[in-house]
Amino acid sequence: MNRRPGLSARVKLTISYAGFLLIAGSLLLTVVWVFLLRYVPDSSQGLLGVAPNRYLLVRIFAPAAAVALAFLLAFGLLGGWILAGRMLAPLTRIADAARAAANGSLSHRVRMRGRHDEFRELADMFDIMLEQLESHVGEQQRFAANASHELRTPLAISKTLLDLARTDPTRDQGELIDRLHAVNARAIDLTEALLLLGRVGHKSFTREPVDLSLIAEEATETLLPLAEGRRITLDVTGEKARIFGSAALILRMVTNLVQNAIVHNVPSGGTVTVRIESQQDASVLWVENTGHRVVPAEILPTLTEPFQRGKERTRTDGHVGVGLGLAIVHSIVRAHDGTIDLAPRPTGGLLVTVRLPGTPQASPPSGS
Repeated sequence: MNRRPGLSARVKLTISYAGFLLIAGSLLLTVVWVFLLRYVPDSSQGLLGVAPNRYLLVRIFAPAAAVALAFLLAFGLLGGWILAGRMLAPLTRIADAARAAANGSLSHRVRMRGRHDEFRELADMFDIMLEQLESHVGEQQRFAANASHELRTPLAISKTLLDLARTDPTRDQGELIDRLHAVNARAIDLTEALLLLGRVGHKSFTREPVDLSLIAEEATETLLPLAEGRRITLDVTGEKARIFGSAALILRMVTNLVQNAIVHNVPSGGTVTVRIESQQDASVLWVENTGHRVVPAEILPTLTEPFQRGKERTRTDGHVGVGLGLAIVHSIVRAHDGTIDLAPRPTGGLLVTVRLPGTPQASPPSGS
Protein backbone atom coordinates (compact mmCIF):
# COMPACT_ATOMS: atom_id res chain seq x y z
CA MET A 1 0.00 0.00 0.00
CA ASN A 2 1.53 3.31 -1.11
CA ARG A 3 1.79 5.98 1.57
CA ARG A 4 0.68 9.51 0.73
CA PRO A 5 3.50 12.11 0.47
CA GLY A 6 4.50 13.56 3.82
CA LEU A 7 6.57 12.95 6.90
CA SER A 8 6.23 9.57 8.54
CA ALA A 9 5.21 9.18 12.16
CA ARG A 10 8.75 8.14 13.05
CA VAL A 11 10.24 11.30 11.51
CA LYS A 12 7.63 13.45 13.25
CA LEU A 13 8.36 11.85 16.61
CA THR A 14 12.12 12.22 16.03
CA ILE A 15 11.77 15.92 15.25
CA SER A 16 9.51 16.33 18.29
CA TYR A 17 12.02 14.62 20.62
CA ALA A 18 14.93 16.69 19.24
CA GLY A 19 12.87 19.87 19.37
CA PHE A 20 11.87 19.36 22.98
CA LEU A 21 15.47 18.59 23.94
CA LEU A 22 16.71 21.69 22.12
CA ILE A 23 14.08 23.87 23.77
CA ALA A 24 14.98 22.46 27.20
CA GLY A 25 18.69 23.23 26.60
CA SER A 26 17.89 26.73 25.40
CA LEU A 27 15.77 27.35 28.48
CA LEU A 28 18.60 26.14 30.69
CA LEU A 29 21.09 28.50 29.00
CA THR A 30 18.59 31.33 29.26
CA VAL A 31 18.29 30.72 32.99
CA VAL A 32 22.08 30.83 33.30
CA TRP A 33 22.17 34.15 31.44
CA VAL A 34 19.25 35.70 33.31
CA PHE A 35 20.24 34.64 36.81
CA LEU A 36 24.02 34.64 36.56
CA LEU A 37 25.73 36.55 33.74
CA ARG A 38 23.47 39.59 33.86
CA TYR A 39 24.65 40.31 37.41
CA VAL A 40 28.35 40.30 36.45
CA PRO A 41 29.54 43.96 36.07
CA ASP A 42 30.61 44.94 32.58
CA SER A 43 33.74 46.72 33.85
CA SER A 44 37.43 46.09 33.51
CA GLN A 45 37.67 44.88 37.14
CA GLY A 46 34.81 42.37 36.89
CA LEU A 47 32.87 41.17 39.91
CA LEU A 48 34.20 42.40 43.33
CA GLY A 49 37.10 44.03 41.56
CA VAL A 50 38.36 40.70 40.26
CA ALA A 51 38.55 39.80 36.55
CA PRO A 52 37.02 38.41 34.36
CA ASN A 53 34.14 40.75 33.51
CA ARG A 54 30.86 40.12 31.68
CA TYR A 55 32.39 40.60 28.25
CA LEU A 56 35.00 37.91 28.82
CA LEU A 57 32.46 35.51 30.34
CA VAL A 58 30.15 35.94 27.34
CA ARG A 59 33.06 35.36 24.96
CA ILE A 60 33.85 32.13 26.78
CA PHE A 61 30.22 31.03 27.44
CA ALA A 62 28.67 31.65 24.01
CA PRO A 63 30.80 29.20 21.96
CA ALA A 64 30.46 26.53 24.62
CA ALA A 65 26.67 27.08 24.70
CA ALA A 66 26.48 26.82 20.90
CA VAL A 67 28.45 23.56 20.96
CA ALA A 68 26.17 22.23 23.71
CA LEU A 69 23.05 23.11 21.73
CA ALA A 70 24.47 21.49 18.59
CA PHE A 71 25.27 18.35 20.62
CA LEU A 72 21.75 18.34 22.09
CA LEU A 73 20.25 18.65 18.61
CA ALA A 74 22.34 15.79 17.22
CA PHE A 75 21.72 13.66 20.30
CA GLY A 76 17.99 14.43 20.14
CA LEU A 77 17.77 13.46 16.47
CA LEU A 78 19.71 10.22 16.90
CA GLY A 79 18.09 9.23 20.19
CA GLY A 80 14.66 10.31 18.98
CA TRP A 81 15.01 8.19 15.84
CA ILE A 82 15.95 5.14 17.90
CA LEU A 83 13.23 5.69 20.53
CA ALA A 84 10.58 6.38 17.90
CA GLY A 85 11.50 3.16 16.12
CA ARG A 86 11.18 1.16 19.33
CA MET A 87 7.89 2.83 20.22
CA LEU A 88 6.37 2.29 16.77
CA ALA A 89 7.59 -1.29 16.34
CA PRO A 90 4.36 -2.78 17.80
CA LEU A 91 2.30 -0.64 15.44
CA THR A 92 4.36 -1.93 12.54
CA ARG A 93 3.53 -5.53 13.53
CA ILE A 94 -0.16 -4.66 13.85
CA ALA A 95 -0.05 -2.93 10.45
CA ASP A 96 1.55 -6.02 8.91
CA ALA A 97 -1.23 -8.18 10.38
CA ALA A 98 -3.88 -5.77 9.10
CA ARG A 99 -2.26 -5.77 5.66
CA ALA A 100 -2.27 -9.57 5.62
CA ALA A 101 -5.93 -9.59 6.65
CA ALA A 102 -6.75 -7.10 3.88
CA ASN A 103 -5.14 -9.51 1.42
CA GLY A 104 -7.38 -12.33 2.63
CA SER A 105 -5.12 -14.03 5.20
CA LEU A 106 -7.30 -13.93 8.31
CA SER A 107 -5.22 -16.61 10.06
CA HIS A 108 -2.31 -14.20 10.68
CA ARG A 109 -1.95 -13.02 14.30
CA VAL A 110 0.21 -10.39 16.00
CA ARG A 111 0.85 -12.45 19.17
CA MET A 112 2.78 -9.67 20.86
CA ARG A 113 4.91 -10.57 23.86
CA GLY A 114 6.17 -8.38 26.66
CA ARG A 115 4.59 -6.09 29.23
CA HIS A 116 0.85 -5.49 29.25
CA ASP A 117 0.92 -1.88 28.09
CA GLU A 118 -1.36 0.00 25.70
CA PHE A 119 0.29 -1.51 22.61
CA ARG A 120 -0.02 -5.04 24.00
CA GLU A 121 -3.70 -4.43 24.76
CA LEU A 122 -4.25 -3.11 21.23
CA ALA A 123 -2.48 -6.12 19.71
CA ASP A 124 -4.48 -8.57 21.84
CA MET A 125 -7.76 -6.92 20.88
CA PHE A 126 -6.71 -6.97 17.23
CA ASP A 127 -5.97 -10.71 17.48
CA ILE A 128 -9.38 -11.30 19.07
CA MET A 129 -11.04 -9.31 16.29
CA LEU A 130 -9.21 -11.33 13.62
CA GLU A 131 -10.16 -14.59 15.32
CA GLN A 132 -13.83 -13.63 15.45
CA LEU A 133 -13.72 -12.35 11.88
CA GLU A 134 -12.09 -15.57 10.66
CA SER A 135 -14.68 -17.64 12.47
CA HIS A 136 -17.52 -15.52 11.09
CA VAL A 137 -16.22 -15.66 7.52
CA GLY A 138 -15.69 -19.41 7.75
CA GLU A 139 -19.19 -19.85 9.13
CA GLN A 140 -20.65 -17.75 6.32
CA GLN A 141 -18.73 -19.71 3.70
CA ARG A 142 -19.92 -23.03 5.11
CA PHE A 143 -23.45 -21.67 5.34
CA ALA A 144 -23.40 -20.47 1.73
CA ALA A 145 -22.05 -23.81 0.53
CA ASN A 146 -24.62 -25.79 2.52
CA ALA A 147 -27.47 -23.47 1.50
CA SER A 148 -26.53 -23.83 -2.15
CA HIS A 149 -26.49 -27.61 -1.79
CA GLU A 150 -29.80 -27.69 0.07
CA LEU A 151 -31.50 -25.41 -2.46
CA ARG A 152 -30.07 -27.36 -5.35
CA THR A 153 -31.52 -30.65 -4.11
CA PRO A 154 -35.27 -29.83 -4.46
CA LEU A 155 -34.64 -28.06 -7.77
CA ALA A 156 -32.86 -31.15 -9.11
CA ILE A 157 -35.68 -33.38 -7.89
CA SER A 158 -38.26 -31.11 -9.54
CA LYS A 159 -36.34 -31.20 -12.81
CA THR A 160 -36.16 -34.99 -12.66
CA LEU A 161 -39.90 -35.29 -12.03
CA LEU A 162 -40.70 -32.91 -14.88
CA ASP A 163 -38.41 -34.81 -17.25
CA LEU A 164 -40.07 -38.03 -16.16
CA ALA A 165 -43.54 -36.60 -16.84
CA ARG A 166 -42.45 -35.43 -20.30
CA THR A 167 -40.80 -38.70 -21.33
CA ASP A 168 -43.48 -40.98 -19.85
CA PRO A 169 -46.95 -39.52 -20.55
CA THR A 170 -48.64 -42.71 -19.35
CA ARG A 171 -47.32 -42.29 -15.79
CA ASP A 172 -49.80 -41.35 -13.08
CA GLN A 173 -49.92 -37.54 -13.22
CA GLY A 174 -51.51 -37.26 -9.79
CA GLU A 175 -48.54 -38.96 -8.13
CA LEU A 176 -46.09 -36.67 -9.93
CA ILE A 177 -48.06 -33.60 -8.91
CA ASP A 178 -48.13 -34.74 -5.28
CA ARG A 179 -44.37 -35.31 -5.28
CA LEU A 180 -43.74 -31.96 -6.95
CA HIS A 181 -45.96 -30.30 -4.38
CA ALA A 182 -44.01 -31.90 -1.52
CA VAL A 183 -40.65 -30.95 -3.04
CA ASN A 184 -41.75 -27.36 -3.66
CA ALA A 185 -43.17 -27.10 -0.14
CA ARG A 186 -39.82 -28.18 1.28
CA ALA A 187 -38.01 -25.65 -0.93
CA ILE A 188 -40.36 -22.90 0.26
CA ASP A 189 -39.82 -23.89 3.91
CA LEU A 190 -36.07 -23.83 3.39
CA THR A 191 -36.16 -20.42 1.69
CA GLU A 192 -38.34 -18.93 4.43
CA ALA A 193 -36.01 -20.34 7.08
CA LEU A 194 -33.00 -18.81 5.32
CA LEU A 195 -34.76 -15.44 5.10
CA LEU A 196 -35.64 -15.64 8.78
CA LEU A 197 -32.03 -16.41 9.68
CA GLY A 198 -30.89 -13.36 7.72
CA ARG A 199 -33.46 -11.08 9.37
CA VAL A 200 -32.63 -12.32 12.84
CA GLY A 201 -28.90 -11.98 12.21
CA HIS A 202 -29.30 -8.28 11.40
CA LYS A 203 -31.60 -7.74 14.43
CA SER A 204 -34.09 -5.96 12.17
CA PHE A 205 -37.14 -6.48 14.38
CA THR A 206 -39.21 -4.46 16.82
CA ARG A 207 -38.88 -5.19 20.53
CA GLU A 208 -41.80 -5.11 22.95
CA PRO A 209 -42.68 -6.61 26.34
CA VAL A 210 -43.54 -10.30 25.90
CA ASP A 211 -44.82 -12.89 28.38
CA LEU A 212 -42.76 -16.02 27.76
CA SER A 213 -45.30 -18.26 29.55
CA LEU A 214 -48.12 -17.20 27.22
CA ILE A 215 -45.88 -17.77 24.20
CA ALA A 216 -45.05 -21.27 25.44
CA GLU A 217 -48.74 -22.10 25.92
CA GLU A 218 -49.56 -20.87 22.42
CA ALA A 219 -46.74 -22.92 20.87
CA THR A 220 -47.70 -26.13 22.68
CA GLU A 221 -51.39 -25.73 21.80
CA THR A 222 -50.44 -25.38 18.12
CA LEU A 223 -48.28 -28.50 18.26
CA LEU A 224 -50.70 -30.55 20.35
CA PRO A 225 -52.17 -32.42 17.33
CA LEU A 226 -48.65 -33.32 16.19
CA ALA A 227 -47.84 -34.68 19.66
CA GLU A 228 -51.12 -36.61 19.90
CA GLY A 229 -50.54 -38.16 16.49
CA ARG A 230 -47.24 -39.54 17.76
CA ARG A 231 -48.63 -40.39 21.23
CA ILE A 232 -46.32 -37.87 22.90
CA THR A 233 -47.41 -36.26 26.19
CA LEU A 234 -46.91 -32.49 26.45
CA ASP A 235 -46.45 -31.07 29.95
CA VAL A 236 -46.29 -27.26 30.29
CA THR A 237 -45.71 -25.59 33.65
CA GLY A 238 -44.35 -22.26 34.75
CA GLU A 239 -45.02 -18.77 35.89
CA LYS A 240 -45.34 -15.36 34.30
CA ALA A 241 -41.97 -14.40 32.83
CA ARG A 242 -41.69 -11.12 30.97
CA ILE A 243 -38.94 -10.41 28.46
CA PHE A 244 -38.28 -7.62 25.97
CA GLY A 245 -38.20 -8.82 22.37
CA SER A 246 -40.13 -9.82 19.28
CA ALA A 247 -43.24 -11.86 20.05
CA ALA A 248 -43.20 -13.48 16.60
CA LEU A 249 -39.56 -14.54 16.88
CA ILE A 250 -39.95 -15.79 20.45
CA LEU A 251 -42.97 -17.83 19.31
CA ARG A 252 -40.90 -19.27 16.46
CA MET A 253 -38.12 -20.13 18.93
CA VAL A 254 -40.42 -21.98 21.34
CA THR A 255 -42.26 -23.69 18.48
CA ASN A 256 -39.03 -24.97 16.97
CA LEU A 257 -37.83 -26.27 20.33
CA VAL A 258 -41.09 -28.08 21.12
CA GLN A 259 -41.43 -29.46 17.59
CA ASN A 260 -37.83 -30.64 17.70
CA ALA A 261 -38.54 -32.34 21.03
CA ILE A 262 -41.60 -34.08 19.57
CA VAL A 263 -40.04 -35.42 16.37
CA HIS A 264 -36.80 -36.50 18.11
CA ASN A 265 -38.51 -38.73 20.62
CA VAL A 266 -39.33 -42.35 21.28
CA PRO A 267 -41.77 -43.93 18.78
CA SER A 268 -44.58 -44.11 21.34
CA GLY A 269 -45.29 -43.05 24.91
CA GLY A 270 -42.69 -40.30 25.08
CA THR A 271 -42.94 -37.00 26.95
CA VAL A 272 -42.01 -33.38 26.30
CA THR A 273 -41.74 -31.11 29.32
CA VAL A 274 -41.82 -27.33 28.94
CA ARG A 275 -41.08 -25.26 32.03
CA ILE A 276 -40.77 -21.48 32.45
CA GLU A 277 -39.29 -19.67 35.41
CA SER A 278 -38.79 -15.99 36.14
CA GLN A 279 -35.54 -15.26 37.95
CA GLN A 280 -34.11 -12.02 39.28
CA ASP A 281 -32.56 -10.78 36.04
CA ALA A 282 -33.67 -13.32 33.46
CA SER A 283 -36.46 -15.54 32.22
CA VAL A 284 -35.55 -19.21 31.76
CA LEU A 285 -37.18 -21.74 29.44
CA TRP A 286 -36.52 -25.47 29.77
CA VAL A 287 -37.59 -27.92 27.06
CA GLU A 288 -36.90 -31.58 27.89
CA ASN A 289 -37.82 -34.66 25.93
CA THR A 290 -37.39 -38.39 26.18
CA GLY A 291 -35.37 -40.18 23.55
CA HIS A 292 -34.51 -43.58 22.16
CA ARG A 293 -30.77 -43.14 22.79
CA VAL A 294 -28.36 -40.90 24.66
CA VAL A 295 -27.13 -37.98 22.57
CA PRO A 296 -23.29 -38.01 22.38
CA ALA A 297 -21.81 -34.96 24.08
CA GLU A 298 -19.40 -34.31 21.20
CA ILE A 299 -22.20 -33.57 18.72
CA LEU A 300 -24.07 -31.12 20.96
CA PRO A 301 -22.16 -28.01 19.75
CA THR A 302 -22.97 -28.88 16.13
CA LEU A 303 -26.73 -29.18 16.65
CA THR A 304 -27.19 -25.40 16.58
CA GLU A 305 -25.22 -25.02 13.35
CA PRO A 306 -27.18 -24.65 10.09
CA PHE A 307 -28.03 -27.84 8.17
CA GLN A 308 -26.95 -30.12 11.03
CA ARG A 309 -29.74 -32.67 11.38
CA GLY A 310 -28.37 -34.68 14.27
CA LYS A 311 -27.94 -38.06 12.63
CA GLU A 312 -27.41 -39.66 16.05
CA ARG A 313 -30.94 -38.69 17.12
CA THR A 314 -33.99 -40.81 16.38
CA ARG A 315 -37.03 -39.23 14.71
CA THR A 316 -40.61 -40.51 14.96
CA ASP A 317 -41.40 -39.58 11.33
CA GLY A 318 -39.77 -40.02 7.94
CA HIS A 319 -39.33 -36.30 7.15
CA VAL A 320 -35.68 -35.27 7.32
CA GLY A 321 -36.37 -31.55 7.80
CA VAL A 322 -34.21 -28.73 6.47
CA GLY A 323 -31.66 -28.76 9.29
CA LEU A 324 -32.33 -25.18 10.41
CA GLY A 325 -34.61 -25.65 13.44
CA LEU A 326 -32.06 -25.29 16.23
CA ALA A 327 -29.96 -22.91 14.11
CA ILE A 328 -32.93 -20.53 13.99
CA VAL A 329 -33.44 -20.98 17.75
CA HIS A 330 -29.78 -20.17 18.38
CA SER A 331 -29.94 -17.06 16.17
CA ILE A 332 -33.11 -15.80 17.86
CA VAL A 333 -31.64 -16.34 21.33
CA ARG A 334 -28.43 -14.58 20.36
CA ALA A 335 -30.36 -11.68 18.79
CA HIS A 336 -32.18 -11.24 22.12
CA ASP A 337 -28.86 -11.22 24.04
CA GLY A 338 -29.64 -14.57 25.62
CA THR A 339 -27.89 -17.90 25.98
CA ILE A 340 -28.81 -21.47 25.02
CA ASP A 341 -27.44 -24.66 26.53
CA LEU A 342 -27.94 -28.22 25.31
CA ALA A 343 -27.41 -31.17 27.64
CA PRO A 344 -28.03 -34.90 27.04
CA ARG A 345 -30.35 -36.76 29.39
CA PRO A 346 -28.88 -39.91 30.98
CA THR A 347 -31.83 -42.02 29.81
CA GLY A 348 -31.98 -40.54 26.32
CA GLY A 349 -33.27 -37.32 24.87
CA LEU A 350 -32.19 -33.73 25.32
CA LEU A 351 -32.57 -30.87 27.79
CA VAL A 352 -32.48 -27.40 26.22
CA THR A 353 -32.12 -24.39 28.52
CA VAL A 354 -32.77 -20.92 27.14
CA ARG A 355 -31.99 -17.89 29.30
CA LEU A 356 -33.25 -14.50 28.12
CA PRO A 357 -32.79 -11.12 29.85
CA GLY A 358 -35.93 -10.19 31.73
CA THR A 359 -37.63 -6.81 31.72
CA PRO A 360 -36.85 -4.57 34.73
CA GLN A 361 -39.44 -4.95 37.42
CA ALA A 362 -41.18 -1.77 38.53
CA SER A 363 -40.55 -1.08 42.20
CA PRO A 364 -43.68 -0.98 44.34
CA PRO A 365 -44.72 2.47 45.59
CA SER A 366 -43.60 3.28 49.08
CA GLY A 367 -46.18 3.79 51.72
CA SER A 368 -46.87 7.32 52.89
